[in-house]
Amino acid sequence: MTWLLTGGAGYIGSHVVRALGRAGMDVVVLDDLSTGKREFLPDDVPLVEDSILDTKAVHKALTDHDVQGVIHLAALKYAGVSVDEPLHYYQVNIDGTRSVLAAMAEAGVDRLVFSSSASVYGTPDVDIVTETTPTGPESPYGESKLVSEWLIADVARADGMRHTSLRYFNVVGSGGDGVYDVNPYGLLPAVMKSLTEGRTPVVNGSDYPTQDGTAERDYIHVVDLAEAHVVAAQRLSEGKDLGPVYNLGRGEGATILEILELVKHASGLDVEPEMGPRRPGDPARIVGSAELAAKELGWTARFGYPEMVRSAWDTWRQVSAGM
Repeated sequence: MTWLLTGGAGYIGSHVVRALGRAGMDVVVLDDLSTGKREFLPDDVPLVEDSILDTKAVHKALTDHDVQGVIHLAALKYAGVSVDEPLHYYQVNIDGTRSVLAAMAEAGVDRLVFSSSASVYGTPDVDIVTETTPTGPESPYGESKLVSEWLIADVARADGMRHTSLRYFNVVGSGGDGVYDVNPYGLLPAVMKSLTEGRTPVVNGSDYPTQDGTAERDYIHVVDLAEAHVVAAQRLSEGKDLGPVYNLGRGEGATILEILELVKHASGLDVEPEMGPRRPGDPARIVGSAELAAKELGWTARFGYPEMVRSAWDTWRQVSAGM
């Protein structure tokens, strides 16, 4: 059974490609390479260079490669930028999902794993977020993910499509092969780039109601995240029904300053950040429970925070040396 992976040439997508390959599953990637990189993909993985907004192109990819399931990752993903560019985010993320669903319906493809986000929760008023925690996104990015979840659920009710949405918490780390996080706004990419260029890292916000004043997040290793997609796709391939949403995280948080301390240990460099203002759309704290994924998918995160940071630094050091 072949799966179409939209956004598969990106940081997360290319790790999912490798995880699918390790599981013996065939995959074809559709990516417009606006942020993805061809070199992130193994040479034997087919790449359709096109946009999810082109429904005919998505349909052609589905039929040409005899696809029976879709893992939909392609999206714009920067919460802060979405505040300034809401229409662009709604177009790509919501209409892009509509386009993928329309192509699937026409091609008779009825299995979907959707890349969602913990940003749909906004700033929750509970210590640990579960899948039943009320949603309240605080950025157009988060809103676009929530609306896409609704759209998928509506289509499933109408035609019986099997699906699930995976709500990612903060994805970090690397599985090697020179694949690194290209997000210019992500904590680790920004810090590591600053350090290698001899600049002082900037922390966005030091007055949050957390233990040290910096934002607290639940981080997850990208390899663990990729494995969750494989498990979900396998279950859908077997004809099993899944829950509508699953949280993917470790269930424990770390503040920005705690992550920077791990960077200091991994790099051997002095990491003394400059404190800057908060970014719009960033909640103070969000930590999620992944107990439902453990119970229904048999998936749990294996890597801890030191391993996440070390793998990110080692790959960044390798890549930056060749830049």
